[in-house]
Amino acid sequence: MKSNYPGIYRECIKVSFATAATYRFNFVLNAIIMLVSNVLFPLVTILIYGSGAGFPGWSFYEVLLIQAVFTLSAGISGALFNGILWVTMRHIIEGSLEIVLIKPVDCLFYLVASTFEPDSIGLIAGGCIMFAIAAGNAGAISLLMWLQFLALFLAGLLVMMGISFIMAATSFKWVGNSRIPEIFESIKSFGKYPQSILNKSAAAFAAFVIPVAMVGCFPAAALLGKASMPMFAAVIPCVLFALSGIFLYKYMIRLYEGVGG
Repeated sequence: MKSNYPGIYRECIKVSFATAATYRFNFVLNAIIMLVSNVLFPLVTILIYGSGAGFPGWSFYEVLLIQAVFTLSAGISGALFNGILWVTMRHIIEGSLEIVLIKPVDCLFYLVASTFEPDSIGLIAGGCIMFAIAAGNAGAISLLMWLQFLALFLAGLLVMMGISFIMAATSFKWVGNSRIPEIFESIKSFGKYPQSILNKSAAAFAAFVIPVAMVGCFPAAALLGKASMPMFAAVIPCVLFALSGIFLYKYMIRLYEGVGG
């Protein structure tokens, strides 16, 4: 039987929104909490520039643009990918992944589609507002700069997707790995600020080893006309991260024998 993947994904999104609408206040409250918890760090930037300090070579609105892009990336990836870790862990703990495996659809696709997170809409909306304010004060932006921004922004989403899949894949061997996302959150914070404030080793790590600079800094730099060849070269590890995450997750599914308890 040939599966209608776009139709399945569309129906899963409808179910997610219908579930969220069942408890509207809980949905609104979760969206607000997620927004507040993720946009507090621009306040630090406001305090830094308000005190007369700043990041060398970057104006306030340019740094705000980096953080707006970072917030947008976090919101979109939160809606699309982040649920895969928790649902995988739950299925493995309960021994119920077999129910998903017998469905006539790819397991990874179904789990991603069924864990669409509507609560992230608040974070996306907040990121859009920050982005509009920052971009509106960043000067003229050409069509080429917009295209470069879009390419690097999509590459940043690939990083987030790959990391989510890799973390979820580890659940097949280490069920109690709920602390792994906290480690990644710490690493991901490198993308919130200009890479010029990092030393060479840390900047290279954030650009090519675990390319979290692509989550915020590099797309914003492209939109400001500060793109460089190393930034575009960093797209390669981003793609490799996504492919590695998909391959590893599918490989671990093949090794799955059922647990629970």
